[in-house]
Amino acid sequence: MAIQKKRKLGDLLKEAGLITEEQIIQALEHKKERQKLGDVLVEQGYLTERQLLEVLEVHLKIASVSLYRFPINEQLIELIPKEVARANILMPIELHENSLTVAMNDPLDYYAIDDLELATGFEIKPVLATKDDILQAINKYYDLDEDFEADASDEHAPAVRILDQILQTGVTLRASDVHLDPSEAKIAVRYRVDGMLRNERVLPKRIQNALIARVKILANLNITETRMPQDGRIRLVIDAKPIDLRVSTLPTVFGEKVVIRILDLTNILKKLTELNLVQDTLTKYQEVISRPSGLILLTGPTGSGKTTTLYSSINELNREDVNIITVEDPVEYQLEGINQVQVNSSVGLTFATGLRSILRQDPNIIMVGEIRDKETAEIAIRSALTGHLVFSTLHTNSAIDAIPRLFDMGIEPYLVVSALTGVMAQRLVKRVCKDCQYQRKATPLEQEVFNKRQIEIDQIMDSSGCDSCRGTGYRGRMAIHELLVIDEEIKSMMMSRASLSEIKQYVRQHGMDFLIDDGLQKVKQGLTTLEEVMRIALMNRRKLIWTD
Repeated sequence: MAIQKKRKLGDLLKEAGLITEEQIIQALEHKKERQKLGDVLVEQGYLTERQLLEVLEVHLKIASVSLYRFPINEQLIELIPKEVARANILMPIELHENSLTVAMNDPLDYYAIDDLELATGFEIKPVLATKDDILQAINKYYDLDEDFEADASDEHAPAVRILDQILQTGVTLRASDVHLDPSEAKIAVRYRVDGMLRNERVLPKRIQNALIARVKILANLNITETRMPQDGRIRLVIDAKPIDLRVSTLPTVFGEKVVIRILDLTNILKKLTELNLVQDTLTKYQEVISRPSGLILLTGPTGSGKTTTLYSSINELNREDVNIITVEDPVEYQLEGINQVQVNSSVGLTFATGLRSILRQDPNIIMVGEIRDKETAEIAIRSALTGHLVFSTLHTNSAIDAIPRLFDMGIEPYLVVSALTGVMAQRLVKRVCKDCQYQRKATPLEQEVFNKRQIEIDQIMDSSGCDSCRGTGYRGRMAIHELLVIDEEIKSMMMSRASLSEIKQYVRQHGMDFLIDDGLQKVKQGLTTLEEVMRIALMNRRKLIWTD
């Protein structure tokens, strides 16, 4: 194999000026068994995967490829077993005479290269590709022929393998949901990544029944019931990570549609400092939740990250001398040291009845998954008034909108005024891809948007699209927030039924930042784009939180 003298990755990165010896030592301290140094450095945020690949490409003179656009020769997968490909994160992609081109995440893994040469009999020509790119290619190409050529009378075995591949791909893509959409002649597999659905794969119609039956068996659902919707959950370990799957089935004219929500248990327990709250908002929110009693609401549409913020909040308050009880529908994540109650309407265990029982359990802190009706709202408010700290959620467009929403439920204003201490509203926006981001001068129109919110800006972050983000320019999501802290003046305005515009004018004069303010600040920090913030703005039909 024609390759340079063997070099250590750490030495190459130090020569490129990307990391220091101290950072390498810190990364090695966090390194898990069999984990590669490059993965740890990326995981710890010392450099991006694109920077890592560029250094290897320049110093080792090895080309890089984008597998999702590369015409892979599917027959080559017979040369390397799937287990070897996954364990070493590599993928055979091209054969020319006696040279086998293999996409590798770590072309410095000389042991793997030597083993491949011995096993295949070919000279191995390594090329660079991102880890996610390789794993997605493995999930896409391996076992397909075997699965689809299986006898129709024995579809359950391939259904098991196909479902494993589908879920593996979902975790690799960091998808929040997997959709199995049946149609007349096929079943489409779609993934929701960073809030957007995208088609990834099409399966033959004949595998549909076996595939859905496999999902139902894992989720402990009734496989004979196809006329009614069903809900269940699955707990799996994928890539050594515990994953919770929430399963929902829905009868359609072409068979049952299945949606699988992927809950990565390793990412839910974030600290409040990891939620991208600006320092002023973080300080005020920590002060609000440190009070011994009161009602704290989180608002926003479904899928806006409220649950993550809720769990981060109560986890920060979780101590041995505090009794925390939650009532949820469903229990999204199981937290150690916290008593969690699952709503079960079929036996009469609703939010309201669960909340009444919780009050007899000597709680300090109560979390109600959602306030849906007057009865639950009244019990939650009275709990806050009797010395408990209560967390819950509402579906409103802004923090200020929570006030009339509680009034509209029929709650007496004096109860709301006495109990409510703070409201946090949030939305999710997509993060700029670190691998293809670049700074450019803000246009006059963009500067005008910032100037209207009294924010000065000259340079703005943008992205060009790359292999890492599959050309989208975004990778991952983050929250933007607004925090309404209820002071005595706001309480007086609430009692006198002041209009929302009056309350908004008051809080703005006293330093409250709204969602668009927080979004623009994060654009200025280079975390997201103006286009993304304005996309979220336009999704809100109510203009209260977006305009002066």
